[in-house]
Amino acid sequence: MRDEAPRAVTAICRALQEQLEHGLLGPGSQLPAERKLSELFSTTRITLREALGQLEAQGLIYREERRGWFVSPPRLAYNPLVRSHFHAMVGEQGRVPATEVLAARLLPASAEICALLELPACSSALQIRRARRIDGRLVLYVEHYLNPQYFPGLLDFDLTLSLTDLYASQYGIRYGRVRFDMLPTALPVEAAAALKVAVGSPALRITRINRDQHGRLIDCDIEYWRHDALRVSVEVPE
Repeated sequence: MRDEAPRAVTAICRALQEQLEHGLLGPGSQLPAERKLSELFSTTRITLREALGQLEAQGLIYREERRGWFVSPPRLAYNPLVRSHFHAMVGEQGRVPATEVLAARLLPASAEICALLELPACSSALQIRRARRIDGRLVLYVEHYLNPQYFPGLLDFDLTLSLTDLYASQYGIRYGRVRFDMLPTALPVEAAAALKVAVGSPALRITRINRDQHGRLIDCDIEYWRHDALRVSVEVPE
């Protein structure tokens, strides 16, 4: 009896993977409701959810709170060595980008942000919180922290646009040296709420610390990507 549940999970995974491989369930399409899938496979909701969870861990399907399960679209190729920005990167791969500003304000910099931007204690930082979509799907929550010394009046601009372009056009600032840190993690509360998924869902956290063309530390980004939305692809030149 103890072997029946694992066998059922394996059978459900294989059946759904076959549907995916043959295109019967296309990218972005919604799976039948859990109740219907339980009836289809003659199993319990607990066993079904274990199977769906395994497929989610593989990046094949994803769940949206209060909406159900969907087939994951192709992952976005992300090359940290290429100087680009979100809208350009997504558009170049034939996808449709969109950005929503969740909040933008001047606030006291946390100890972490002071360390990342090498600010003295009790400093202020500009914080911009944004949610980003690819083909209508929420995939990225990002917090930008800027040294306000270099960006007076920035909050008056349209912050749904590329900050890279805004820096260049309004402040004559271009990115120079960049440092990346990437860490598989679980979504914290604010990121999960922005992406409309459960707290603790798997994610890739990318911290990017940016210097300008003069070597000054100007900003840092803390990004939370849905784990099935991205693949990091790097080609190192000779």
